[in-house]
Amino acid sequence: MRLTKFTDFSLRVMIYLARHPDGLATIADIAHEYDIPSTHLMKVVHRLAQCGYIVTVRGKGGGMRLARSPDMINVGDLVRDTEDNMDIAECFSAEHQNCPMLPACALKSILIEARKSFLATLDFYRLSDITGGSKPPLVAPLHMAHDIPSLATARKKKRSA
Repeated sequence: MRLTKFTDFSLRVMIYLARHPDGLATIADIAHEYDIPSTHLMKVVHRLAQCGYIVTVRGKGGGMRLARSPDMINVGDLVRDTEDNMDIAECFSAEHQNCPMLPACALKSILIEARKSFLATLDFYRLSDITGGSKPPLVAPLHMAHDIPSLATARKKKRSA
C-alpha cells in the first residue's frame, strides 16, 4: 500500500510540530525544512486543523501548533483522517464493479485483511514514537503472524532438504 503525498506531508507537518513544541510554526518554516511547496502545505494544514490535530493562529505572529500532546495523537487515526482513498484495488470502489473475476474472487477479502493489518500496525504508534527522539516501542506481531512461515524460511528449508 502506498500513502498519498497529502498523507506524507501531513505526517511531516505533525512531526515538525512535535519536534518544535515551543511557540508557533509557520507554513514557510515547514516548507523550507522539508522542501515542500507552500501551496500543498496550506491544504494539509487546513485539513489537520479541521480534524483537530493542530491549532492555527491567524495574523501577524500567527502560525500553528499541535492541539494535543504527541502522546495523544495516534498515527493510525491520522492516516485514516488524511488518506482520502484506502482502496487497494479497483474492485474496492462502488463505481468499479465490472471485474469479471469479482463474483468468485477471493483476492478482495485478502486485500481487505491486509489493509486492516496495515492500519492496525499504525494504531500501535503515537506521534511521539515517530518524532525521532527515541526508539519506537517494539510491537508485538499481529495475530498469528509468528505462526506463518515466511517465504524466505520456506526456501531455506527446501534447499537444506
